[in-house]
Amino acid sequence: MALTIAIDCMGGDHGPKVTVPAAIDFARANADARLLLVGREADLRAVLDGAGIGPELPIEIRHASEIVGMDEPPAQAMRAKKDSSMRVAVDLVKSGDAQACVSAGNTGALMAISRFVLKMLPGIDRPAIASVLPTMNGRGTYVLDLGANVDCSARHLLEFAVMGAMLVSAVEHRERPSIGLLNVGEEEIKGNEVVKQAAELLRASSLNFHGNVEGDDIYKGTTDVVVCDGFVGNVALKSSEGLARMLATFLREEFDRNLLTRFAALVAWPVLAGFKRRVDPGRYNGASLLGLRGVVVKSHGSADRQAFCRALDRAAEEVRNDVLGRISRQFATAESH
Repeated sequence: MALTIAIDCMGGDHGPKVTVPAAIDFARANADARLLLVGREADLRAVLDGAGIGPELPIEIRHASEIVGMDEPPAQAMRAKKDSSMRVAVDLVKSGDAQACVSAGNTGALMAISRFVLKMLPGIDRPAIASVLPTMNGRGTYVLDLGANVDCSARHLLEFAVMGAMLVSAVEHRERPSIGLLNVGEEEIKGNEVVKQAAELLRASSLNFHGNVEGDDIYKGTTDVVVCDGFVGNVALKSSEGLARMLATFLREEFDRNLLTRFAALVAWPVLAGFKRRVDPGRYNGASLLGLRGVVVKSHGSADRQAFCRALDRAAEEVRNDVLGRISRQFATAESH
């Protein structure tokens, strides 16, 4: 079955100069893929012509006259820019012309537009943002919600757990992935009332519920999935990103301190390069907007060519492994009992 992905090429910090070359790389590596590049046609054509791309690659341009700014209010982007590259790309999923959409644009606008256009899958009240984070065991931990829902009920956390489990079982091929509930301690008595109620729902469900986990368990890889509300999840994610940048800055400063430390950096370069590869956020780029009637993947706004291509890979994995179908069937089964 052919795979068609709509790409919001104007979104992100870099726009077409990153998204279009990444699309070319993806098309060359995936013979079954068809890509719809959405954006200002003249801008996209210029990058394609500069790359010398002919009709041998299944890449098409869909013109969109407007661009959603990275800091633009989501409501304004949704109501006032109906011909934005982001809106047109999501509309292509709605119409069935594409099976997935990928954008590096404004996260709030992408979520608002996707929810308005695609609507929610049956049985799901709210969407959630899920992404995989690196772990010491090398398996990666999927965390959700990472910012779509600041206030959640216990029922919402249960829904996030189901969606996260179906995502991991599909794309990682892990049967009955383990679920952890992010809390301030492992004991059942810990946490606020919402978290305690969510734990009770999870224990009563058919999911493989490990129990409460703490923040450091995310990077230990204690469970395959970690569930939390969007407020906590986004704070944890941004704190982790800030810590990583700080440590990288400190390392550069120390190695650049004098001639001796610069020589030490040269000697340590293979180790440093290996370390960088293991924690490179580009390897994990691509957050899934789960719960929608369509596959939508959010790339980091600052993603480079390789990282954006990884987000395209993420979207393709979700389509090929029928993440939407798995989530729908799981909720249909739950509703029937």
